[in-house]
Amino acid sequence: MNVAAAAQNTERSILAVLKHTLGPAEEFIPLHVPEFSGNEWKYVKECLDTGWVSSVGAYVDRFECEMAAFIGAGHAVAVMNGTAALHLALLLAGVKPGDEVIAPVLSFVATANAIAYCHAQPHFVDISPLTLGMDPVKLAAHLDVCAEKRPNGLFNRETGNRIAAVVPMHTFGHPVELIALMAVCQDFGLPMVEDAAESLGSTYGGRHCGTFGILGTLSFNGNKVLTTGGGGMIVTNDPDLAKRAKHLSTTAKTPHPWLYIHDDIGFNYRLPNINAALGCAQLESLPDALIRKRRLAAAYDKAFAGIPGVTFVRETAGTHSNYWLNAIILDDVPTVEAMRNSLLKELNATNYMVRPPWSLLHKSKPFRDAPRMASLSEAESIERRLINLPSSPQLANRLQMS
Repeated sequence: MNVAAAAQNTERSILAVLKHTLGPAEEFIPLHVPEFSGNEWKYVKECLDTGWVSSVGAYVDRFECEMAAFIGAGHAVAVMNGTAALHLALLLAGVKPGDEVIAPVLSFVATANAIAYCHAQPHFVDISPLTLGMDPVKLAAHLDVCAEKRPNGLFNRETGNRIAAVVPMHTFGHPVELIALMAVCQDFGLPMVEDAAESLGSTYGGRHCGTFGILGTLSFNGNKVLTTGGGGMIVTNDPDLAKRAKHLSTTAKTPHPWLYIHDDIGFNYRLPNINAALGCAQLESLPDALIRKRRLAAAYDKAFAGIPGVTFVRETAGTHSNYWLNAIILDDVPTVEAMRNSLLKELNATNYMVRPPWSLLHKSKPFRDAPRMASLSEAESIERRLINLPSSPQLANRLQMS
């Protein structure tokens, strides 16, 4: 079979799997949509009826307490979005202007943007082909070569800048190798701040993502497994960091019944009560949504098992993924990028929304000159070959039709 024929055969097979798994797409099937099937209307109406719709209200405190309990964190601070959460977490971790922060080159742009908001630079590193997240072995080897330990911190030998933190991101909900990354961070004296925006409900060794670093951050955007419309959260086991996070996210206003006194440059980052009400209702339904997402992932895994040239992205041993976005990876043949692009066009045209991963961050105009690992070969390979599939939990209800 020639290359063109093989590509066409792969396209037909993937389309057949989607039709078999999800049923006919008579209407467009989005990548991931929110689901409001619980107490959302009731809780939001209570906010409207009482007038408590802004950043002060009972639902904010309740959402923070219930989320901290769900993931096993000591403290949680709700903010307006995941990017704001990461920005504030980096500041709390000690990132200062002129610093560099280690980040995966395959990530949503918010990871790099939050670093830039600190007037620091992302320092991009390659990923693991197994987790699609930061590779601890490559990171350690890279830091051995590029970094120098000094009494006042770790410094990039080439740029002279301080390397201030490491920010792993759990790609599509799949946990990175957290214990190994923590060991690297300890060896080099670097704090770890987890970008757990995509991994709510995912665990590593039975422990929730977001709770391994000195701080972790979550996102509740409309396309996440739990949504508040827009929202995010900082989680930590350090009470002092939590107190500082709440203070800075509330414009650094000192407590007083009527005077406005601010003791630092703060941020108007607090989550409104009306959004927190959505979050409380969503959290009640989250366990069931996660079960259905895993049912959908298992159906995809089984269906793609017999398709030559295609690998379904599975959770790694010792982890439990929320499968936020299901994904397949095409075999690395010479025409794979053209094949992948043809598949994207064909599948979207037949009402199954699919997408490629994000463009690698070092290719983005604002970050083209950012420091990076000499080789980003794994990320570059994945960028050419990966396809995200429809992943809403509601789609599990269609499996019986397949």
